[in-house]
Amino acid sequence: MNIWKHFKTITHHKVLVAKGCFKVGLYKQGLLHDMSKYSPTEFWVGAKYYQGDRSPNNAEREDIGYSSAWLHHKGRNKHHYEYWIDYSMQALPGGMAPVPMPDRYIAEMIMDRIAASKVYMGDKYTDRSPLDYYYRGTDKAPIHPKTKAKLLYVLEMLAEQGEEKTFQFIKEELVQHKRCMDWHQLGKAE
Repeated sequence: MNIWKHFKTITHHKVLVAKGCFKVGLYKQGLLHDMSKYSPTEFWVGAKYYQGDRSPNNAEREDIGYSSAWLHHKGRNKHHYEYWIDYSMQALPGGMAPVPMPDRYIAEMIMDRIAASKVYMGDKYTDRSPLDYYYRGTDKAPIHPKTKAKLLYVLEMLAEQGEEKTFQFIKEELVQHKRCMDWHQLGKAE
């Protein structure tokens, strides 16, 4: 078990997310981000499957076929799109469908992706890394079209314009709603 290394990794991640959240005005979310990772349900699994260069949840999935830590985590953290899946009244009976995420959680999700990329990639990280991660897995995920449009727009902005301009945009558009951007006008949302 890698108790100390896992603790340092999740704490480093949490600090990076907090710094990003603070820059865009999400102080409470920055402080409370990923607190469930310190719970026994998530922490001990993370320590057991720790590898240092990727999420221990993936190693747990490979070992037992699912991740108990992830199932616990996604149900308690609103910055994950998986939290925002509900039974749909329009889908087939019993069908599940994504619902739109509130903008403040989209902003936290972006900070989470940036921090995770920095932690796991180290010196190889670039402002394009979170967008590349999106295309490796999230692109086909069950995310509400409006949430997906906002996420992709901001990740592309990060890749092209860097953190400073992107964080300013996040603060003004997703947190303070100063710009009142019409996402439909971009042709990216349904």
